[in-house]
Amino acid sequence: MLYMTWDEGLAITARAWSRKCDFQHNIYLKDPKRVHPSFSSVGENIWTGYPISIFSVQSSLNLWVAEVINYSNRSNTCMQGKVCGHYTQVVWASSYKVGCAVNICPNGVARTNFPTTKAAIFVCNYAPAGNVVGRKPYKTGAACSDCEVGTNECQGNLCRNQERDAPRNYSWTPDWDYETGTACVSILVIRPLALLLTFLSAYGAKQYYPDIFFYE
Repeated sequence: MLYMTWDEGLAITARAWSRKCDFQHNIYLKDPKRVHPSFSSVGENIWTGYPISIFSVQSSLNLWVAEVINYSNRSNTCMQGKVCGHYTQVVWASSYKVGCAVNICPNGVARTNFPTTKAAIFVCNYAPAGNVVGRKPYKTGAACSDCEVGTNECQGNLCRNQERDAPRNYSWTPDWDYETGTACVSILVIRPLALLLTFLSAYGAKQYYPDIFFYE
């Protein structure tokens, strides 16, 4: 398994999607460059609940990992009628970046049985995406026995590459993040209006006070 580190770009996506307060997976996950500027495939786990006091990162992760009892590595399937996809994404061997965000929804979370009750929604995005159909989340065998020689070191029984795992900053927001998009549109509208008003004010002052000088 690859060592996993935090990714700011994935966290930006998680935050943008959690703000929608809708208990469904991000509909843009399979669209290249719409959930991350670098990764073409992104996975996702979501938790939601109320009252908000019951939320913690640890408890949410524990619930996802607890799905291991519903998963058979031999057949690579979930038990009939059970869920195990959250677990397999958490332990997916080739996913090495994660970014998460929690949002408090004062008016409730859509697609739940508490759509009007103040609740929390927690989103984690993973890259590259796990849960690829037909593939197992990991190989069985000795820890680090399949690490790439020369580029990886074994740390905590995981394959770590210092260059790959280095933190990166992203000056980027998803194009479907309407809250950010609205702010950008407002700026684009306000700036030309401000420039026009400045010009009109200067022109008006020149008409009323023809002897005034303007300096740049």
